Amino acid sequence: MLAEIRDRVAAHARPDLRTTVDGLLLSRVESTEPDHSLTEPLLVVMAQGGKRLLLGDQVFEYGAGECLVVSADLPVTGHFLGATPRTPALGVGLALRPAAIAPLLLEAPAVRRPRGPAGAPAIATGEAGPDLLDAVARMLRLLDHPADVPVLAPLVEREILWRLLTGPHGAMVARIGLADSNLSHVGRAIRWIRDNYAEPLRIADLAGLAGMSPSAFHRHFRDVTAMSPLQFQKRIRLQEARSLLIARAGDVAGVGHLVGYDSPTQFSREYRRLFGAPPGRHTSHLRTAPPPGEAARDTRSLP
Repeated sequence: MLAEIRDRVAAHARPDLRTTVDGLLLSRVESTEPDHSLTEPLLVVMAQGGKRLLLGDQVFEYGAGECLVVSADLPVTGHFLGATPRTPALGVGLALRPAAIAPLLLEAPAVRRPRGPAGAPAIATGEAGPDLLDAVARMLRLLDHPADVPVLAPLVEREILWRLLTGPHGAMVARIGLADSNLSHVGRAIRWIRDNYAEPLRIADLAGLAGMSPSAFHRHFRDVTAMSPLQFQKRIRLQEARSLLIARAGDVAGVGHLVGYDSPTQFSREYRRLFGAPPGRHTSHLRTAPPPGEAARDTRSLP
């Protein structure tokens, strides 16, 4: 089953990750260069190769036949293990949408309310399992039968979500579909920071948005993201600055101001701490290497 998934990903993966099935993403990466991204709630099944992810000070690793589950919008840093043009890392992603998960929670009392600690982290890894791999393979087969996609893709998506909800990551996935879960409340604050990253951050306002006291909000936010709200905002700012600098080379101070830094010195210092080089030098590297064809292929990847 894993061999079939690998072959179909290799045949259908595109640089933008997208496919003709809504919410289904395919990734082919031939480089071990570190990448910094903002991921959404997502299931990823690795078909070939492996990846190591860093969220705050927590490290997650998964390889072929294993899956990654992400239940919130999170800024992560990662790199693929041993990926080369001859043996690329191949992965399948499926968006985990609350509107698709919530109806399943009503049909099965066993998964209606998640078990386990309320402050569970928003990333987990583990074995994909034969039933989940079988459903993923059938979803990929639909790419060769586009006329079947409108009818069958929602059914296979429903099965994949059911396998997740009844598996070891069920509690984590269930929280995505629950409007009154701590994840949902913290998620409102996460989305505000993501959409307003250049604005001053006030913990009391974010706590109010999440419907929590400041102390409870701070605790639950760190449980979900492995970062404080300020650290989370800083990571979003710097990742956005990295994207802007590629298009606005030479305007380091201007980009720093756009993402919320009043001090160019502080911006350069924190940018270097995250990316390993000051903004000007790092941007020059991104614009000149790797070669254009390879850069286009590796512009985006699954977490």
